[in-house]
Amino acid sequence: MIAVGIYAKVAKENDLVDTLATDPALLFLTVGFLTFIITFLGCFGALRDNAVLLKMFLGILIVILFLQIAAAVLGFLFSDLVLQRTELLMKKAIVLYREDMDLENLIDFVQKKFLCCGVKHYSDWSQNVYFNCSENNPSLEACGVPFSCCIRKQNETVFNSMCGYKTQGTGESLVKERIYINGCLDRIVLWGKQNLLLVGGISISLLCLEICIISLAAVHLRQIQEKEKKKKKARSRRKKT
Repeated sequence: MIAVGIYAKVAKENDLVDTLATDPALLFLTVGFLTFIITFLGCFGALRDNAVLLKMFLGILIVILFLQIAAAVLGFLFSDLVLQRTELLMKKAIVLYREDMDLENLIDFVQKKFLCCGVKHYSDWSQNVYFNCSENNPSLEACGVPFSCCIRKQNETVFNSMCGYKTQGTGESLVKERIYINGCLDRIVLWGKQNLLLVGGISISLLCLEICIISLAAVHLRQIQEKEKKKKKARSRRKKT
């Protein structure tokens, strides 16, 4: 994961996107680095019977577990605020489309996967400099939407990647046969509600796995501490004799 993040970051070193929230490469680097540190502490601590490393491993896992539980509770209690923040983040990503290849591919993937266009509406693409409808916009894509918004027809042999051109200046009734007009945020929320059991099951499974790892690490740490106590007692007996 770290290697993928480094490669992606070096390959697009001139891109303008450099924030964790909107840069997939930076996100890969951060998650990969944290994963490496945690697994190193756990594996090396267990192999070498190092109580200090295992304590650090346990502490980090417990903190992560509580943060996940807190995030889930806060997300449930303040779901409206979470949606607002998500909407702002997605709109920022639309503005940065074409500025970062990874972000562009991610947006295209989401729009094709969820059959949507924009955040709340396909007209959200007017916020992007390349798709803006202003008269002085020299872009060929002006007043249009990306190809990932286009509706693919059945038995289509050659995909028309320009089907989204000039769609923003046309009424919904005319463009709904060419592009998806519903926003991605609503489609993602709908998908989450329709697959609530799947999402909940995966979340609970991961939570149980983390608790199991914490329990095993705690048991192993306890065994190491008991061995150290026995060694200390044996040394003290030898000194007395």
